[in-house]
Amino acid sequence: MSENTKKSKEKKNAGEGSYDASSITVLEGLEPVRKRPGMYIGTTGPDGLHHLITEIFDNCRDEAMGGFANDIEIALLPGNRVRVTDNGRGIPVDIHKQTKVSALETIMTVLHAGGKFGGETTGYKVSGGLHGVGASVVNALSIYMKVVVHKEGGIYMQEYSQGKRKAAVKKIGSSKQHGTIVTFEPDAEIFKEGIKFEWNRIVQHMRQQAYLVPALRISLIDASQEIAGFGSDEELFYLRETGVEAPSYTFFFEGGLVSLIRFTNQMLKSSHKNIFYVEKKVEGVESVEVALQYADDVSSRILAFANNIHTPDGGTHITGFKTALTRTLNTYAKNNNLSKNGEDTFTGDDALEGLTAVVSVKLREIQFEGQTKAKLGSMEAQGAVAGVFGDAFTAFLEENPEDARAIVNKVILAMKARKAAKAAKDSVLRKGALEGMTLPGKLADCQSDSPAESELFIVEGDSAGGTAKQGRDRRFQAILPLRGKILNIERARLDRMLGSEMIKNIVLALGTAIGDTFDISKLRYHKIILASDADVDGAHIRTLILTLLYRYFRPLVDNGHVYIAQPPLYKVKRGKEIMYLYDDAAKEKALGKDFDESQLLEIESGSAEMEDDKERLLEATGDDSIDTKSEKSNNTEIQSPKQPKISIQRYKGLGEMNSDELWETTMDPAKRILKQVNVEDAQEADKVFDMLMGDDVPARKSFIQSNAKLATLDI
Repeated sequence: MSENTKKSKEKKNAGEGSYDASSITVLEGLEPVRKRPGMYIGTTGPDGLHHLITEIFDNCRDEAMGGFANDIEIALLPGNRVRVTDNGRGIPVDIHKQTKVSALETIMTVLHAGGKFGGETTGYKVSGGLHGVGASVVNALSIYMKVVVHKEGGIYMQEYSQGKRKAAVKKIGSSKQHGTIVTFEPDAEIFKEGIKFEWNRIVQHMRQQAYLVPALRISLIDASQEIAGFGSDEELFYLRETGVEAPSYTFFFEGGLVSLIRFTNQMLKSSHKNIFYVEKKVEGVESVEVALQYADDVSSRILAFANNIHTPDGGTHITGFKTALTRTLNTYAKNNNLSKNGEDTFTGDDALEGLTAVVSVKLREIQFEGQTKAKLGSMEAQGAVAGVFGDAFTAFLEENPEDARAIVNKVILAMKARKAAKAAKDSVLRKGALEGMTLPGKLADCQSDSPAESELFIVEGDSAGGTAKQGRDRRFQAILPLRGKILNIERARLDRMLGSEMIKNIVLALGTAIGDTFDISKLRYHKIILASDADVDGAHIRTLILTLLYRYFRPLVDNGHVYIAQPPLYKVKRGKEIMYLYDDAAKEKALGKDFDESQLLEIESGSAEMEDDKERLLEATGDDSIDTKSEKSNNTEIQSPKQPKISIQRYKGLGEMNSDELWETTMDPAKRILKQVNVEDAQEADKVFDMLMGDDVPARKSFIQSNAKLATLDI
């Protein structure tokens, strides 16, 4: 017998590698949720953490949509606990025939158990919770949960931990109220990145929801800090009734989607007077609701909802809306001779420019793509939205000729800009092709051909650029220095943008092209790192570049390719020891709270070392404009008989560092600190960009005055 055959036989006899019934693992109860939480809440990061609140809130909101509730309260409590209350019918507490335990326990501990499957027999014509997993999933992922039900004159309570009940449902009192109170604490064992609820994020989401359900009041209370008289075990039906002052909001909007359009466009100048609105029920769809208004802006804002669930990835309802919008505008322009050239046709992008729209559908049988419900998949929504919106928008244009003309002129302007931008873009790309796709002269490219390992540092100024070129690892790090501030693209169209040499250099360096020919697969560097000085000008330049990337290279942000470098604020020498510190708190920790800076003696700014570095840079770059000795430098030292000499250098610009320092602190992957740029709430980010970078000076002034005390100034 050969050696291999013998080993194979021994392995088989030992049962190694066998695959039979004993290999199958059966997860019972809520174990699948704890084993694979991402399947149910998308992620165990901040998005998934906040999704827990959404799941419980959605159940309350579905009661309101059915007409059984009109008041919901969400409170953040001490100890990472959240309390959600509604005045609906209250979760049933009687014994469930199939499970032989309370219906409350069944709903909270069994997957796919809920009142949304029975349709009108349970009072839910439409609902957001359709899989029956929301409450039970939150329970499974919580180290503690308590449900209190006020129903039929009694108060009933049950507690749980990690999806398992602590005891049976018990009656704990009597009550004249009705509704459900759910308190939960996420399990740190699941949410290992940390449990920290973001108050502003919750406020924004709940404000949005209040617009969608008429006559629904949503109250928010931030009692996460210990407040006297406001305990986490408070049994009041509504915590706001304690009278204790805490950060809070109450939302109640009678205007619905029209009010949401006004709120979204509050920082923008409207292109026409009247806001379009339609709401209609059609066969197979309980409700199609659309509101829109154009603004003097180049970006579009479309908010999509299905059964009041926000669908950020759109879906069939948005496909139907966009199709009807483009078709209706083309037909109206042609029939009314508003387009000078009858052959000109608006594209979908033309019709979307400057548009703010809300599209909301309600269906009895709804299908989402995935448990997180980010995209609607119900095909009947596409035709319903296209039909209802198309007919109503046609009537709106006919009945409001001034608004119609303003809208069509806005779209015609977008069409002309698109053609001009295409010509400018083609010119840039054609010029590059004729020159053999030569990269910008300022760019010091890396040697690697692999985008996955390549990095592009966009650096402020030639001086910092020269230092970065000397300090980098040429194998995978490229440097693109920018001279001065780039064009504010929030106020410029693509054709004017591409007339800017600096923006053109960025486009060519990235390799993705821009506009309708943007192709992320051609990205030359998978890390785009913005490195600017730690002063007001540096922050402004960084903001201008981020605006460019957000508006025209959004997939780079969405896919996590954009980073901000974090150079140190201080260099501290204690004898032979050198420390680089990134903020004042780190300096205080390193030197001690009692360290007296008034005793430090100011010395000349490290001139010998910096002059030597300047000579090295001149030799390498041939650029005599580089000045490594900055007037902003602040070098101080103290000599004590008992302590080693301490020297502190305060950096304000990258150009103040020599190449070794810049590599060690800001460019070395093993030691540097990078902040990854992401957009958790695209709508809010869009509004902030409009306000800070747009033409509405009064709005920007008001924002600065309101938030000035929150700013950290480096004077």
